[in-house]
Amino acid sequence: MRITTIGFDADDTLWHNETIFRLTQDRLREMMSVYASHEATNAKLAEVEGRNLRLYGYGVKGFTLSMIETAMELTNHAPPGRLIADILAAGREMLSHPVEPLPGVEKTLFELTDDYRLVLITKGDLLHQEQKLAASGLGELFSGVEIVSEKDAGTYKRAFERHGTGAHEAVMVGNSVRSDILPALEAGAWGAHIPYHITWAHEVAEAPADHPKFVELATISDLPAWVRGLS
Repeated sequence: MRITTIGFDADDTLWHNETIFRLTQDRLREMMSVYASHEATNAKLAEVEGRNLRLYGYGVKGFTLSMIETAMELTNHAPPGRLIADILAAGREMLSHPVEPLPGVEKTLFELTDDYRLVLITKGDLLHQEQKLAASGLGELFSGVEIVSEKDAGTYKRAFERHGTGAHEAVMVGNSVRSDILPALEAGAWGAHIPYHITWAHEVAEAPADHPKFVELATISDLPAWVRGLS
């Protein structure tokens, strides 16, 4: 057995992301407090996001549109202009938020890059993800970058064939069992789950604890030793 390629998710695997979304959702609840309870705002936003994913995809821009739509529905389609302006301002702040690599990320990538092909495989808005990768200072460590609208087994098969020697000689690393692990295992790759302390509701799935190619690691710093142990 040999491993030639390691795929990495970006958001909440290499840098903070969901925390920023949660803070903005807190702001939305406060903005909407004169129109609806916090619970009602949370429920309506979750409903709107769920039906909009197939239209807007993942990322800050789609989230901002969903916040605006939430405000419209909770104000009987008569939101004051100031409310819409505040939501748009919150979305812009998300787009310009500093990129903060998670602890151990840079050291781990440097440790692996000489022996393996590192590939970034992430969902989200193309422009914003490119900007975050550039701001992170990690871009030069990756031999390939795939920014996709959805992650399924075909996504991983194509990415690992394009940038490596196929999924059977690859590991996918990420915080989302639903997007990063299950479809990668289906494609034939190994899956290394590194939990983040917050998980978006749409990414929740049960970990395949009994799968022979699955592992859960406490931190990304544990990854190099585990990958080398596979060989």
